[in-house]
Amino acid sequence: MELGMIGLGRMGANMTERLVRGGHRVVGFDLKAESRTRAEAIGAKTAASLVELVSKLATPRTLWLMVPAGDVTDQTVTALQPLVAEGDTIIDGGNSNYKDTLRRAESLATRQVGYVDCGTSGGVWGLAEGYCMMVGGDAAVVERLRPIFETLAPARDRGWGRVGPVGSGHFAKMVHNGIEYGLMQAYAEGFSIMRHKQAFALDLHQVAEIWRYGSVVRSWLLDLTSAALETNPTMAGIAPHVDDSGEGRWTLAEAIDLDVPAPVIALSLLARLRSRDTESFSDKLLSAMRNQFGGHAIRKE
Repeated sequence: MELGMIGLGRMGANMTERLVRGGHRVVGFDLKAESRTRAEAIGAKTAASLVELVSKLATPRTLWLMVPAGDVTDQTVTALQPLVAEGDTIIDGGNSNYKDTLRRAESLATRQVGYVDCGTSGGVWGLAEGYCMMVGGDAAVVERLRPIFETLAPARDRGWGRVGPVGSGHFAKMVHNGIEYGLMQAYAEGFSIMRHKQAFALDLHQVAEIWRYGSVVRSWLLDLTSAALETNPTMAGIAPHVDDSGEGRWTLAEAIDLDVPAPVIALSLLARLRSRDTESFSDKLLSAMRNQFGGHAIRKE
């Protein structure tokens, strides 16, 4: 097939390469000239503007967005609206909020332009291992795009599927990332407990390697944890600061809206927020309270 890839960053470039390897014709666009040069080196065609990109594609066109969620995606869709025509399809492969996806799809539907949301997981390993894709959109449109998804997926019949109408792909990916928060937090806490049991002097990398085979807690996240522990067993030089992409927050907000208890995801998100509080006024106040009611010593900075 033929498609335009908008955004040739880490994910977009790797997806472009996997598609080119699979025999598809890809025309890529990125604001950075060096990103376009790298795409050309792996066999893709490129364009220096959205206008040029659209002109290089035969109708009906397929345009894959691999740009940051939020304002950047909105700006890109707005810029594409006068350039696309009836029968064209825009695929949003980023981590957009599903409510934004529904709004964009409704706007494009008035011009008979399809909108497909593809919640994408795989990160930097996607080029070699394939991408997990949760696809939302019109069934006929998704079926027409099947060769693209089959090429990007770990296998033609595994790791991807249409999960429902437009919006459902990003919704499923949002929950996927919320679960990921909880899994990561559980691993981190467990290994921290083992590290603090100094009497046993456990080799955390060894334990991780043992757990990778036959254990009920084995997973790809554990594989990556093991690799990190092998490279840096004490996590030296890494600041205890954990960012979040926003999808954990969205998952928690949705759980509240639906009256669904999600304590593990909630606490994992709070742990990330706690990691960024370098001043920790709340902990200082807790120490002061203990001093007030019990005369407990206050540790000075």
